[in-house]
Amino acid sequence: MPARDTILDVLCPMHAALSASGHITTAGPTLRKLYPDLTLPGLRFLELVEVSRPRGITGMEELLVHAGRKLHLRLRGGARTALKGVLMPDGQGGAVIDLSFGISVVEAVRDYRLTSADFAATDLTVEMLYLIEAQSAAMGEHRKLNARLQGARIAAEEQAFTDTLTGLRNRRALDQALGRCCAGGRPFALMQLDLDFFKAVNDTLGHAAGDFVLQKVAAILASETREEDLAARVGGDEFLILLPDTTDRKHLADIAARIITRLERPIRFDGQPCRISGSIGIAVAPAAGQIAPGRVMAEADAALYASKHAGRGRYSFYTRGAAPASGAAPAAE
Repeated sequence: MPARDTILDVLCPMHAALSASGHITTAGPTLRKLYPDLTLPGLRFLELVEVSRPRGITGMEELLVHAGRKLHLRLRGGARTALKGVLMPDGQGGAVIDLSFGISVVEAVRDYRLTSADFAATDLTVEMLYLIEAQSAAMGEHRKLNARLQGARIAAEEQAFTDTLTGLRNRRALDQALGRCCAGGRPFALMQLDLDFFKAVNDTLGHAAGDFVLQKVAAILASETREEDLAARVGGDEFLILLPDTTDRKHLADIAARIITRLERPIRFDGQPCRISGSIGIAVAPAAGQIAPGRVMAEADAALYASKHAGRGRYSFYTRGAAPASGAAPAAE
């Protein structure tokens, strides 16, 4: 027949048997786990655990007065884990007290690395642990799903604003960014670029060569603009570049000239040179006051027309109230 201590270890793994003086004679395996560095038998129970309710319990006599009633206790030192307990006399002047964590079981499991094996098989705490584990698993899957959905949403938005051939932004992205600049009244410049002689590349070398040239043009625009600028392909061989907070004409002229110079260098496709150039129209939005997106687009388009009319391979600024002023890129090396 199993000894009493063995029976208590199985049925009440957090029990403590107390002597008439209030010292621990035996302790259950889970209670011992809370004090891994101490040998509990021989220690005074109330030196390890304090009774918070009822108040005023300082010794074994007061504990026995409250036999059979629920006690609210707290571990001394460490994590100060809250406990519930019920004490019953053993008929020999001592008592047996059974302890539980109550609603603090989640913190206790974390702090003391407890498992279901540390509780009685019929303890509802075990069911709670299973529920918590299931909830944690469900929440983990929920977070993973949300992360995947968020990633898919970002990817879809990115795709919706990206030109699939060149990787530049598309007309939709340009319209939104331009609208924000215009509505915010911030100064900016808008460059409109149209490739010269691009149709000849398609006609003589085919559309694969044309697509290759467009990708090379996109790489040039990306390398000649800042991270905060927006380069977009808005048509077959038409590009727009939005440059926020950039209105200095000399700086804009330098950018346009570098782009045109690089475009005039032959692009080789399957051993064949593809020769193009570029015409650019530049509109500068004022530093104060709002301007309609349609108006600044029309101004950049008018400046582009002036560049083409002046002989292509050049840039022009739109000047309100005057004819667009043109400039040619330096001769290509």
